[in-house]
Formats: sequence, structure tokens, C-alpha cells
Amino acid sequence: MAGAVCVRSFLAPEVNRREILRYAGVRAEAPELEKPLEECLREAGEILVYRVCYREFPVTMHGDMLDLGFARTDSADLKKNLEGCRSLVLFAATVGIALDRLIEKYSRLSPARAVLLQAVGAERIESLCDAFGQELAGRMEAEGLSLRPRFSPGYGDFPLSMQTPIFDALDCPRKIGVSLNASLLMSPSKSVTAVIGLAPGASGSDGSGQKDCSDRREA
Repeated sequence: MAGAVCVRSFLAPEVNRREILRYAGVRAEAPELEKPLEECLREAGEILVYRVCYREFPVTMHGDMLDLGFARTDSADLKKNLEGCRSLVLFAATVGIALDRLIEKYSRLSPARAVLLQAVGAERIESLCDAFGQELAGRMEAEGLSLRPRFSPGYGDFPLSMQTPIFDALDCPRKIGVSLNASLLMSPSKSVTAVIGLAPGASGSDGSGQKDCSDRREA
């Protein structure tokens, strides 16, 4: 894995309907949403893709700066997250541009349906990141390594400007079709970039303990 950018396609992870409703702002039982949600899941399920590109880098300290192998940062929060790690996995994940187009269509035809589709996309990209973390944890365990919770640009004091070197390091547009605009927002919008620290020893972590900030940036 070290050195080269790897690309993986995943099968659709299991759907968490309760999590979708949480993303949609529904805090109580809502039987009236069961049918619309199932319709959204069927329509989205026909167009979603689950793709990840990733690369391993060494982690070192240079004075007060944390050298991530692809960039340097003085983020105190990331330093704490990566404490004891000698390497990291940098990754980008997406469920594809077709969902953005579907949401745009329903924003004109049915705003309520568009909200549900936004929530479906948020749950789907999080589930993809979890699936990648679980697979990575299984492989790293054989090497005597455990995973730290994933950490995304924009979380804590890890600056959103880190998106630029991340995209350079992973070649996201060519590898998985994800681009970055001048405002540092990703397209497709249901995409995530993150760092996962690799630490010596076993901990049972699968890299999914820390929520990414991607869903907050999409609002």
C-alpha cells in the first residue's frame, strides 16, 4: 500500500434507516416517512457508486510541526489523534455525482424528497467510510497495527485548506472522479477525505470512531 495510490470499489453497505432519518432532522418515530424513504432508497440505489482511493504515508514530528508525508500541519487536535502513530492512511471516498443530480432535480419538483435524498447520501458516504475502515483494520491487524479514529480537514483545528495537498497526494479527480473547487468544497458533494492513524498494538478500532465534518460542509 505504501507509495502508490490504491483504488477500491465496494458493494453497497447495509442501510441504517434510523441514521438517515437523523440526518433528515427527524427525532421521533415517523411512519408517514417509511414509504417515501423506501422510494428514495430504491431510486438512489440504482445510481450510487462506492469508491475509495487511499495511500499510506509516514508520520514524523519536526519541532512543532507534524509531518504527514504529504503536507505539514501544526494542528494540535490532529497531533493528539496521531500520538504514537508511525504512519497513516490518507483516503478519499465518494458515492458519485449522480446523486447530486437527482437531488437537484427533486429540489425543484419535491423539496421534501430532496431533503430525504440528502440524508440518504449522508448516511451512504458515512457507511462507505466505515466499511473502508473495517476492511483496513482487518488488514492492519495482521501487521500488528491498530487504527485511530478518522480525522477530516475542517474538524477541530485541522484546517480545511489541507484539502489541496490531499487532492494532490491522492489524484482524486483521476482516481475516483472527485474534484475540489476554489472554496475547497468537493464535487460530488457526498464525498469525504480523511486521515487514519496507524498505531502499534491492537485496540479494536476500525477507524470510524471520529465523525467527519463533511456532512456539515454540505449544508
